[in-house]
Amino acid sequence: MRKNLKKILVPFILMVSINLVTYYFAIGKNFAEGYSPHLGIIFISGLLFGPYGALGSVLGNALCDLIRGYGITITIISELMSFAISVLAYKLWYEKFRIRKIITKPNLNDTTQMIIFMGIILVCGAIFSLIAKKLFFFYRPETRPISLLIGIRYFMNFVNSAFIFGIIGMLFSKHIDFIDVPKKSNRKFNAKLYKIIGILLVASTLIITITDYYFNPNNLIIIVEIIILMGLLLFYITKPITVEVQEVHYNRIPERIMKIFLITTLFILIVGYAIASDQVLAYVLNLYLPIDIDEVIIFVFLIMDIIFIIFFIPSILILRYIENYVINPIISFSEIEKFIKKGDRIESDGLVNVYSKYIDETDEIGMMARSYTSLINYTNEYIENIHQIEGEKQRIKAELNIAEKIQKSNLPTESIENEKYHIFGYSQPAKEVGGDFYDYYELDEDNVAIVIGDASGKGIPAAILSTITHSIIKQLLKTERDPSKVLYMLNNQLCENNSESMFITLWLGIYNNKTNILTFSNAGHNFPLLMEDEKFNVLEVNKGIVLGIMEDFEFVKETIDMPKKIIVYTDGITDEKNSNGEFYGEDKLINFLNKHKSENNIITELLKDIGEFTSHEEQFDDMTIVIFDKHD
Repeated sequence: MRKNLKKILVPFILMVSINLVTYYFAIGKNFAEGYSPHLGIIFISGLLFGPYGALGSVLGNALCDLIRGYGITITIISELMSFAISVLAYKLWYEKFRIRKIITKPNLNDTTQMIIFMGIILVCGAIFSLIAKKLFFFYRPETRPISLLIGIRYFMNFVNSAFIFGIIGMLFSKHIDFIDVPKKSNRKFNAKLYKIIGILLVASTLIITITDYYFNPNNLIIIVEIIILMGLLLFYITKPITVEVQEVHYNRIPERIMKIFLITTLFILIVGYAIASDQVLAYVLNLYLPIDIDEVIIFVFLIMDIIFIIFFIPSILILRYIENYVINPIISFSEIEKFIKKGDRIESDGLVNVYSKYIDETDEIGMMARSYTSLINYTNEYIENIHQIEGEKQRIKAELNIAEKIQKSNLPTESIENEKYHIFGYSQPAKEVGGDFYDYYELDEDNVAIVIGDASGKGIPAAILSTITHSIIKQLLKTERDPSKVLYMLNNQLCENNSESMFITLWLGIYNNKTNILTFSNAGHNFPLLMEDEKFNVLEVNKGIVLGIMEDFEFVKETIDMPKKIIVYTDGITDEKNSNGEFYGEDKLINFLNKHKSENNIITELLKDIGEFTSHEEQFDDMTIVIFDKHD
């Protein structure tokens, strides 16, 4: 309710202030003599504020007319007519016209809107001035000799002031949104009937205007004409608004161009008003022109309007050309946005209609259309390739997950623990699968095998080599218990058909719990760490060579009394680096083991220490460790 009250009060205040200020302090007079800018308030009140705004303006105008000395009857009828004209402007703006694609609230953001705006002003101005002329002819007989002049006065004042106030109001609404936007009506109505009424209203206005110029109608004809015009007008404004009013949420190029044009146009019109109101100019023109001084302003209006038309029409035509052949194609090209979906191909079929109109043009627009089309096709090809690659990646990922499970299944799932010893290990590849592997299992009641290996590289190739190596060792250990001979045979098998020159380091040990002897052989692997005198130290052994490079190499068999603890590991543990490029290293590993030698969760603590050293950077290499703990 308060919102509707504001829509009434604002036009009411505008009407009263502009009407009376013009009448008392400028040279405004009755019968539209001089200039009457308040007529523009009638127009914009309905256009911008809707029916409530129209009501506010006519209430203000009625008060002013009574103050000016008009009779009650003519005031009531003229205000009814003014209300209908004001609402007509509102209805016409939200009418469906073929020349515009979307319907927005009053906003002169392109030439189409400007043409519609000017058309509404001319229609409303023509009907308003014609009915006003008829009312004065009937109710104020003294004005009959100048009836045609009164009509011209009203038309000139209405059109000029409506144009000025309309532009000002729409520009001002950009900063304060006060425009009344109608809701779509679902009321059923006869659209053809209203179309016929609209055509009859325009045709009647033209016919009556022409006949008035050539003939002198009597009172009866005047009454009939007023009834016809008022009846058609009042009937037409009952038409419901059935369009969806859309919002434009981006700054359109035509709108920025039109804003400059409107400000220039507004400046010309205001200068015209200022010149027309100059008393000295009016007096000088009155001396040289055969017209009354009261008509000088109308004459100046006419001259300024002619100048304005000379500027306005070519400008609109130029802007229209720019819109049709430059801006509209660019706007069409911007529609590509709704066809683009992240990670998906562009719906090129939906863009055919957008670019087909311009693709054969020989100018820059045609070049742009062809470039867009090529770009879309290339982009779609690229996206298709990406999708194929992505599908392949997903397939590889799924296969890697399977390979990871297979590789983990080949590693010991549980530790070996009895009254004599405890063996446990851990392996974490840098990728899904890796080249490290370890194993421990009992060969018989007295012997247990411990093996750890590290294939060159990372990922699938290394994983394949380590898996093959692991499998061959298990087969060899079924018949051979000498670690050096096992490595000899294993090395020869790996050297066969090794076209990629891949290799693997490996340490193999067999512990006999009866003799407490650990027999082992090394193939280029890291030296084991053993605990002596409650401290871990490096066990210097024969280095040997890596497997898979040189055939018939004789590996060395070594034996030691099994110490309290022995640890074998891969270089992925000692080769982890921090942000300064420093390696974790063998010394740091030994220091850690000496500090945590009695902890049950020593591997977990070791991994935590390595993570803190590297600041939890991405793991660089596969990490594997096996711990043999002999019970006292």
